[in-house]
Amino acid sequence: MVSRAARTGAGAAAGVKGARRPEVRLPELEPFGGGELEPDGDYDGLRFTEVDFVGQDGGGARFMDCALTGCAVDEARLHHVRVLDSVLTGLRGVGTDFGSATFRDVEVVDARLGGVQLHGAVLERVVFRGGKIDYLNLREARIRDVVFEGCVLVEPDFGGARLERVEFVDCVLKGADFSGVTLTDVDLRRAAEVGFARGVDRLAGAVISPAQLLDLAGVFAAEVGVRVVGTDV
Repeated sequence: MVSRAARTGAGAAAGVKGARRPEVRLPELEPFGGGELEPDGDYDGLRFTEVDFVGQDGGGARFMDCALTGCAVDEARLHHVRVLDSVLTGLRGVGTDFGSATFRDVEVVDARLGGVQLHGAVLERVVFRGGKIDYLNLREARIRDVVFEGCVLVEPDFGGARLERVEFVDCVLKGADFSGVTLTDVDLRRAAEVGFARGVDRLAGAVISPAQLLDLAGVFAAEVGVRVVGTDV
């Protein structure tokens, strides 16, 4: 495995530090031999192709230099897993528990997930590219050098999370909850759509575009108690 992080430079002109993206180069991989995941299992240099992990318990397992493609993870219990230097493509499932997991130098491509639990997780040098994730729970997570690119996030919950050098690029963000977040160098300017359900008062440390400021004017006004009412001439 060779993993090299590349820093994006889109925010440099505005004084925003760009996220360091992972560049994962996988070695020759062995096919996964089958069977169920094991709690605290060690998976190194393996290729998982269209494997059914539905309802399985792999809590505490480590995935290193792995490729998971088209795997089903509905209701899988993967809390405290460590996913390192790996590529996850086409994951699909509802109710997957990645609570307190660690993702480092990982690419997540075209995921189709709902109600996935990543509360208390540590994400560092991760790219989410394409796909759609509904009701993503990232409460109290530590998110550093992460890029959400070309994906749709419906009602993601970042409550109490710490985000540092995070970018939203061509990403749709609907009904996001930023309650209690701490933001440092979070770049929303290139997001395709940005909408907040809660936590707009916590956006210090984020950067938005002039157009987004106009779109969010009503939300900001409501936050400070200003009513916007038209006048009759």
